Amino acid sequence: MSLDTVFIQALHIETIIGVHAYEQQAPRPLILDLELGVDIREAAASDRIRDAVDYSAVAEAIIKLAAARRFQLIETLAETLARMIFERFPIARLQLSIGKPGAIDTAKTVGVRIERRREDYAACGLR
Repeated sequence: MSLDTVFIQALHIETIIGVHAYEQQAPRPLILDLELGVDIREAAASDRIRDAVDYSAVAEAIIKLAAARRFQLIETLAETLARMIFERFPIARLQLSIGKPGAIDTAKTVGVRIERRREDYAACGLR
């Protein structure tokens, strides 16, 4: 199966994240980039949102999850988001980058980038 890409760039979210006590006091901004691997042919043929990955719904789900939880590690947030996206949306592949601006004074941002495929979660019962 060939995969196309639906992407969301520079999604701004806020969550409580960090290993230091002061970081757990208030939400901080994060910036996410996502690439969702999908086959868009059905959506292109029907021109109906129900046949597409609704990127607005993906963004809303990410924002809600991030606002509802606390994290120490950006790695934990990345894996939590990846699992949720695969559970809720019909994608085959995900590349997710999370930037944490201001974490290091001398750097624009720091972060993680992960890539997952649906089959990475097959052992967990996710199809």
